Amino acid sequence: MNIAKLMKQAQQMQAGLAAKQEELAAQTFEASVGGGKVNVTANGAGDVLSIKIDKSIVDPEDVEFLEDLVLKGVQQAISTGKEKAAAEMKSMTGGLGIPGM
Repeated sequence: MNIAKLMKQAQQMQAGLAAKQEELAAQTFEASVGGGKVNVTANGAGDVLSIKIDKSIVDPEDVEFLEDLVLKGVQQAISTGKEKAAAEMKSMTGGLGIPGM
């Protein structure tokens, strides 16, 4: 077993994982809820980039409904990004459970 070779392979894998994380962070993921009345865009890093709300569902008498839709949209967009990231990392690591990935 050549330790130097293993170390080089580990460094290459680490560099590849870092590049993939940057690539995923640059991707956007969208969620549409309420029949398309609320649209949320997030990136692969889990940052919400935009929220679009159709004015037809803005009801001052039912703010809770709008709050629930926005929350659901944000959760779905972030979840989609996390799922994509997890699948990409799993494919790169061959299913190894590397902490923090």
